[in-house]
Amino acid sequence: QVQLVESGGGSVQAGGSLRLSCVVSGYTDRTYCMGWFRQVPGKEREGVARIASDGSTNYGDSVKGRFTISQDNAKNTLYLQMNNLKPEDTAMYYCAANGYCASSWKLYKYWGQGTQVTVSS
Repeated sequence: QVQLVESGGGSVQAGGSLRLSCVVSGYTDRTYCMGWFRQVPGKEREGVARIASDGSTNYGDSVKGRFTISQDNAKNTLYLQMNNLKPEDTAMYYCAANGYCASSWKLYKYWGQGTQVTVSS
């Protein structure tokens, strides 16, 4: 059984930083794509960053240069370092896993429960 558990969310002022973590268990495929997504009420879930099993990364335009996705395979943990946070980054953040980097969040198979990030101005 695959489980993803996020942590690290919280409240921060604009310009501040947070690091999200996602501990993954039960995922055994050597080929994978791990991603961070976010959603605010009433809006579509959007991709923030993703990292594939070959180490390649991809970022949403709104977070490029501010957020960094990384992984520690020894700890089965995915990270999202978020710097220079802005109020528009406020959202519920989810990590997800899939066998490939799908074009839509709807195609990701495994999801965590989410962690809230709130950025005040």
